[in-house]
Amino acid sequence: MDWKEVLRRRLATPNTDPNRQLKLSGVKQDYEKKSEQELKDEEMGLFTKYYSEWKGGGKNTNEFYKTIPRFYYRLPAEDEVLLQKLREESRAVFLQRKSRELLDNEELQNLWFLLDKHQTPPMIGEEAMINYENFLKVGEKAGPKCKQFFTAKVFAKLLHTDSYGRISIMQFFNYVMRKVWLHQTRIGLSLYDVAGQGYLRESDLENYILELIPTLPQLDGLEKSFYSFYVCTAVRKFFFFLDPLRTGKIKIQDILACSFLDDLLELRDEELSKESQETNWFSAPSALRVYGQYLNLDKDHNGMLSKEELSRYGTATMTNVFLDRVFQECLTYDGEMDYKTYLDFVLALENRKEPAALQYIFKLLDIENKGYLNVFSLNYFFRAIQELMKIHGQDPVSFQDVKDEIFDMVKPKDPLKISLQDLINSNQGDTVTTILIDLNGFWTYENREALVANDENSADLDDT
Repeated sequence: MDWKEVLRRRLATPNTDPNRQLKLSGVKQDYEKKSEQELKDEEMGLFTKYYSEWKGGGKNTNEFYKTIPRFYYRLPAEDEVLLQKLREESRAVFLQRKSRELLDNEELQNLWFLLDKHQTPPMIGEEAMINYENFLKVGEKAGPKCKQFFTAKVFAKLLHTDSYGRISIMQFFNYVMRKVWLHQTRIGLSLYDVAGQGYLRESDLENYILELIPTLPQLDGLEKSFYSFYVCTAVRKFFFFLDPLRTGKIKIQDILACSFLDDLLELRDEELSKESQETNWFSAPSALRVYGQYLNLDKDHNGMLSKEELSRYGTATMTNVFLDRVFQECLTYDGEMDYKTYLDFVLALENRKEPAALQYIFKLLDIENKGYLNVFSLNYFFRAIQELMKIHGQDPVSFQDVKDEIFDMVKPKDPLKISLQDLINSNQGDTVTTILIDLNGFWTYENREALVANDENSADLDDT
């Protein structure tokens, strides 16, 4: 007989067993006698019992669990002074030990001597080469500190197209120097990591740069009264680009991975060209330029910038609508902007191709906080451009034409919405944002073909 049929018959047949009926009746009476609290306690007890049995009775039956080492140590609280001192001392000893493991100048010179002695002919031009066999010989003679550099992995990484299977001695030595420099810099930054968690807060980085200034010859001309403004200018670039979520701290690894520290330490070069200084945000001329612009905009000399004062920034052609959004979204004090907020503004406008700068401007353009720009958002900002064009006696351009051009440039995934990622992926974010916020930028874009033709004609005249 089919099991479904058996089940159906049993369910249909009433249970007339008197003993069972009597038991059920007793259970019902006991249930009614118990109070609500007793029932809850009994229910919790049963739940705990069955849950514990399901989890194995709260005991680890696997012996392997007993061998797992402790991996979490809580940080000492503020009132645990002794533990804090112990932790600080332990970190200092650890960093000193790591510093002693690095190659010093004498050891680096000895390494270069060994590499030069074991070079493998023939040379490529003036560049000495070394094969893997001699590479290993140098590794054995160079000492234990160099052991980490003389591996097959490092050799293969530097091996390119040499027909004899050799690597450049200079490239290998530069690789070692770079590694040593990175470790030295990491140890140096870690000394300022007060929390000991692998990141620097704003005050930590300020202390690092302040103590670094005397070691940078290109900053010798700075007056000490300007040091605080210089430090603020330098630190802002690190935090603007490396702390997009504005957490107030950045990882030491991120500082080492970016090029900002290289730009800062480039100021050790006493013969740094004027062109390099002008393009280096951390140079004295650049810092003085940014701070000078801030002072020139501050007409009432109160140390802060109002919306009216900021409107004269650059070519003084930014729209009031955009400036309103700046003061709505950015940190202000009684409706005025301080130097730190101004630095974020400058970094965003001077680096519009960078994702962090586009994120800053996108937040201002996203007036509805929806995470995307639609036709309404674009029209809202471009309408202010049209009004400025009328004021300057120019014929306003149709919004529909501009809107179509913007969507054609960006090519968003959603044909009706432009996200921040769409702007970044299109590589046209700087052009789009300029069109929407700056009349001069829009005019330059609108007349780009005529400007290119004029440049070509000027070049032809110069040649003749």
